[in-house]
Amino acid sequence: MKLTILDGNAVNPGDLPWDEFKKYADVTVYPRTPAEEVINRIGDSEAICLNKINISEEVFKACPNLKYIGVLATGYNVVDVKAAAAHNVVVTNIPAYSTDSVAQHVFSLILHFTNHVAMHNDSVQNGDWVKNPDFCYWNAPLMELSGKTLGIFGYGNIGKKVCDLAKAFGMKVICCTRTAKPGMPEQVSFEELLKQSDFISLHAPLTAETANIINSKSLSLMKKSAYLINTARGGFINEAELAQALNEGLIAGYAADVVCEEPMAKNNPLLGAKNCVITPHIAWAPYETRKRLQGIAIENLKAWLNGNPQNVVSK
Repeated sequence: MKLTILDGNAVNPGDLPWDEFKKYADVTVYPRTPAEEVINRIGDSEAICLNKINISEEVFKACPNLKYIGVLATGYNVVDVKAAAAHNVVVTNIPAYSTDSVAQHVFSLILHFTNHVAMHNDSVQNGDWVKNPDFCYWNAPLMELSGKTLGIFGYGNIGKKVCDLAKAFGMKVICCTRTAKPGMPEQVSFEELLKQSDFISLHAPLTAETANIINSKSLSLMKKSAYLINTARGGFINEAELAQALNEGLIAGYAADVVCEEPMAKNNPLLGAKNCVITPHIAWAPYETRKRLQGIAIENLKAWLNGNPQNVVSK
């Protein structure tokens, strides 16, 4: 069987071998594949793996030998799953592999605002402590998380893990989610989440209802001292209206690992916005997390080959 990995560099830039895949197929790995090369590179492959490559009806028509698509991510919106089902192509994804790393990243972003580690290290390295007459100093207000309210929008695996970490810091947790679950924190409306929270962390799916849910109206309901954290989807955010709110001091800060267009466009309004911190979609990227992802991808492939596919999203 021929397996083509279309954008292997995203998951494995060279620190994880592809050897396990090679036990089950003749494997070709491309670090990246431009849109115009997708059909040619798939060719007569029976199976492909991808992360952010768009697979449309056109691709299915041009590649009739294709029978399996392994999406190397949880989100699978890059694949037209209805077209896949119509062409009898099985599509699988990787659920719940990055829960720990994303929750960890959420708190790295929160702590950026509360402890200002990078700012104070820069100050010390620039010689400010050497020159200071006192044994300590701080260049920005510091904040304890204990007693602060964290609002979680969406309460799946990652939202629950963020809740657990927040409680370890002594925070009060509230949440807004479509489905109540046993043991979850106090459930409130989205409006109340905005009004009550000192920090808001976004973890819901991106749908027609949640797209652009962070806009001038919702931002106006937040405390001016509140911080917004987004490690989920850039599409939640009206970036122009958020940038305006930040620059006008309507909220205290925004930290994100995602933007609407990735890679980031040079005219993104959040570039240079006041109290805005952005990392390049790395919350999922620790070595351990990617190794876990790759292991699940191999199990998905094996299950399909054995006639019992798992984690299927093309039903």
